[in-house]
Amino acid sequence: MNADLLSLVPKVDFSRRGFMATSLITGFTVAAGPVMGQTAIKTDATGLKDGEVDIPVKGGMMKAYRAQPAGAGPFPTILVVQEIFGVHEYIKDTCRRFAKLGYQAIASDLYARQGDMSKVTDMQGAIAVAGKVPDAQVMADLDATAAWAAKNGGNPNRLGITGFCWGGRITWLYAAHNPKVKAGVAWYGRLVGQASELTPKHPIDIVKDLKAPVLGLYGAADQGIPVASVEQMKAALEAAKRFNTFYVYPDTPHAFHADYRPSYRKAEAEDAWQKAVGFFKVHLG
Repeated sequence: MNADLLSLVPKVDFSRRGFMATSLITGFTVAAGPVMGQTAIKTDATGLKDGEVDIPVKGGMMKAYRAQPAGAGPFPTILVVQEIFGVHEYIKDTCRRFAKLGYQAIASDLYARQGDMSKVTDMQGAIAVAGKVPDAQVMADLDATAAWAAKNGGNPNRLGITGFCWGGRITWLYAAHNPKVKAGVAWYGRLVGQASELTPKHPIDIVKDLKAPVLGLYGAADQGIPVASVEQMKAALEAAKRFNTFYVYPDTPHAFHADYRPSYRKAEAEDAWQKAVGFFKVHLG
């Protein structure tokens, strides 16, 4: 993390916090509401090496889901950052989708110290857990994930990151934090907001620190992320002479890629997925 950002983060000793989550969510989260089984994409693991892994981090071992081709590698690596609901079947399936394309994809349980998302049953509970997670902890845990990946079939010189909702914001921050990141794809992540002790800066505040290009995928009908904030981010990127690519889909809500939720928009999700895949192909190979 750059010095200016780090100086604003409180001295939270997350290295001594016990891990509340000992395994990942099985199936889909119930916190998001009814699961739309008829639209949920199911990617099989044929030809893949996949499953839960343990990643050493400060204070213990963090669970993660890893999927990659069955060969020896090394493979370009994509860190997949969870929605507000944690690492559940939708996030795992997204990892398998990337693995089918030749990537090593890893989704770490970034809430493991603050809560067990398998026991959270509603949106309010998910927000409560997410609200306890310091950005500094997330950056460190992603660093540990990238380091583990490099030792377990990943190519450290071809590192990307993508995230959804809560993870979309983290994608922007991590692209400013880690100079090894070559590309990021942020799905409807918050861009502006009030600073707090745990979240001292937001994407618009770290534009000048971005070390890799980030593709932003957003919906014009997102009730939580107004188009005006996207335009504000675009202007900041332009002023800082940083890579500036956004796709804002008309009449499209938040979480339009989440195929297990009523917010899913098939046409927009498929188009955005192809744009994400193309973006990573250009920047990661």
